[in-house]
Amino acid sequence: MRLAVPKEIRAGEGRIAASPDMIKKLTGRGITVVVEAGAGAASKTTDAMLSAAGAEIATDAAATYADADIVCKVQRPMTAAEGTDEIALMKPGALLVGYLSPLQHRDDIRRYAERGLITFAMELIPRISRAQSMDALSSQSNLAGYKAVVEAAALSQKVLPLMMTAAGTVAPARVLVLGAGVAGLQAIATARRLGAVVAAFDVRRAAKEQVESLGAAFVEVPPDAGEEMEAASGYARETSTAYQERQAAKIHELALKSDIIITSALIPGKPAPMLIQEATIHAMKSGAVIVDLAAEAGGNTALTRAGDTVVCNGVTILGQTDLTSRSGVDASQLYARNLLSFLLLILAPESAALAIDWNDEIVKGALLTRDGAVVNPLLTS
Repeated sequence: MRLAVPKEIRAGEGRIAASPDMIKKLTGRGITVVVEAGAGAASKTTDAMLSAAGAEIATDAAATYADADIVCKVQRPMTAAEGTDEIALMKPGALLVGYLSPLQHRDDIRRYAERGLITFAMELIPRISRAQSMDALSSQSNLAGYKAVVEAAALSQKVLPLMMTAAGTVAPARVLVLGAGVAGLQAIATARRLGAVVAAFDVRRAAKEQVESLGAAFVEVPPDAGEEMEAASGYARETSTAYQERQAAKIHELALKSDIIITSALIPGKPAPMLIQEATIHAMKSGAVIVDLAAEAGGNTALTRAGDTVVCNGVTILGQTDLTSRSGVDASQLYARNLLSFLLLILAPESAALAIDWNDEIVKGALLTRDGAVVNPLLTS
């Protein structure tokens, strides 16, 4: 059994899909782990560290992928249209695990099927108690929420905590968090630790208790009668036009008072909901900072540009998509633990052989392609 860990080549990605601890555990089962030279450089994981843990260091991508039975990645493979065709480097029948963005890149999923790959998307692992150790969405979103506040604080000319000085008192910054999922809750906790006054909004009323437990004020917009705000998956549903109008008015009111806004609202498989209109941005304080964690999915503001920073009327809108990668050391270690937990689920006990239970709830939820076909219900319905 050969497991390959190639170097991530998408722009801005500094994580690696392995750690020395993960490699030790896998090689201890008799699995050969091959890591591409320099794959961990950006996350301060040297070839020497990986080699000492038992990995073979390959000179290039072709040597890394060659004859690999399992390929572990962070980002989805590049395609020929993007420059380097990583899919073509994988042998038919190989198993690919990573953040594959299946709902956003369906053509790639069809290519995996055509190549005969067995593919699993880490972001589709069900959020059940048995899968907590595999929940890469949570581990990576936690870091994104933390980093969003740190980046916003660095850009803001307003200090976050209350300061009492001989020259007078400095009021604490006001931080607004839109979306109280894992990233939003971590953003709240981080902003509170830094001393800011924090308010948070989420369409899911179930988030109220979590938000208030972190010391933030929960902002509510009452739904229409009978309107369900939360899907069975735990994510927010798309809301009615009437609700969106009330929501926009409330967010506009809150935004005008805010020094920093962190947005993280997402709806799986759909563009990110528009929460901050252009008119609101024009009316905000000069010097305010917005960090849009939904930038890659279209953004929660009207002016977000994925991978870029926009300044409008003195308001800075950060649309960077690599915030988790900027915490590459910890992000890589956590992601490697998530991967290891998943691999241990599909490997035979104390063995190097695959033993996949295709009826397992976790396997069925994350599985995208098998036997030359796209099999995930989210992609076939």
